[in-house]
Amino acid sequence: MKSILWHPIIVRIIGWIFSHMSFLIPVSRLRETSNLIAFHHPTPSYKFHVLIVPKRETASLTKLDPADTAFLSDLYSTVQSLVDEFHLRAYRLIVNGGEYQDFPHLHFHLISDVGAG
Repeated sequence: MKSILWHPIIVRIIGWIFSHMSFLIPVSRLRETSNLIAFHHPTPSYKFHVLIVPKRETASLTKLDPADTAFLSDLYSTVQSLVDEFHLRAYRLIVNGGEYQDFPHLHFHLISDVGAG
């Protein structure tokens, strides 16, 4: 059974907040562009655990428009700059989908246990 987060109204509200009210999200931003926000995961599972979230309302990777080159470009440059800034010798960029996705808004996890700091 999916959590209440997946109720269609809640999904729309979360998407709307990221799209139009992201400045109210109480996180310390590592990066922010017109297309995305990157911040430390509030409950990290790794030594280095950053969330990268598109500002555009997007439920999952399967709903991402492949023609959205502005977001994809920001995503790649954000990952590259964070890897360089935090001297990550090994890292993963993870996106969960389907039953593995526990939050109803597309987001990426940049994680590392090696060389973060």
